[in-house]
Amino acid sequence: MLQALIFDVDGTLADTERDGHRPAFNRAFEEAGLDWHWDVALYGELLAVTGGKERMRHYLNCYRPDYRQPADFNDLVIRLHAAKTRHYTEMLATGAIPLRGGVRRLLAEARAAGLRLAIATTTTPANVSALLAHSLSADGESWFEVIGAGDVVPAKKPAPDIYNYVLDRLGLSPNECLAFEDSENGLKSSRGAGLKTVVTVNDYTRDHDFGAAAIVLDRLGDPAMPATVLAGPALNGSCCLDLSTLRKLHAA
Repeated sequence: MLQALIFDVDGTLADTERDGHRPAFNRAFEEAGLDWHWDVALYGELLAVTGGKERMRHYLNCYRPDYRQPADFNDLVIRLHAAKTRHYTEMLATGAIPLRGGVRRLLAEARAAGLRLAIATTTTPANVSALLAHSLSADGESWFEVIGAGDVVPAKKPAPDIYNYVLDRLGLSPNECLAFEDSENGLKSSRGAGLKTVVTVNDYTRDHDFGAAAIVLDRLGDPAMPATVLAGPALNGSCCLDLSTLRKLHAA
């Protein structure tokens, strides 16, 4: 039987990438006196690399070969990432990054039905805590039994490590859970851990390969913002992905 739902964060629970992490990175770069700037299109390309520190290194290797790395470059990357997190959490505190449509509804339905909730993400624990506190509920972090985030595993998505970490702490097998993702790398990670996966696309991931997903939608949906199925079984007249449909997907 379905026992738990495991959620990615960035792009899945909220549209954090374009309007959250990207401007927070730019503020950190400007604050450090660097001439780096990630516009919307460039950031979409950089999202092929998971992890903020890894993304900065990739940017310099592929887009800024002119940059001369200082002797303390690794420390600089760590400082920049910490500054980005500070700017990002400040943005969250203003309520600038709401949850995606249908997320709050599904989380509340799952809790009421006794399903266990968990998070599997490459973003930092501080980012997760801030998003849940300011966009979900003051006690939002307590809604999730396990939060796998940041550098708790050595290999980030698309490696399955973070999902294996969460499954181990839940004490559940992959066939007792469903994962929720928004990107091809995320789907590779969850499927690599043996999890059936629901995908909700966003502007950055709409053209990714989601052939291995159980269902692909534009959002989870609610009466005010109905969901549209992009691939997979129909919602049978419902406006949203509800627990009944999730159980059918899990059992299929």
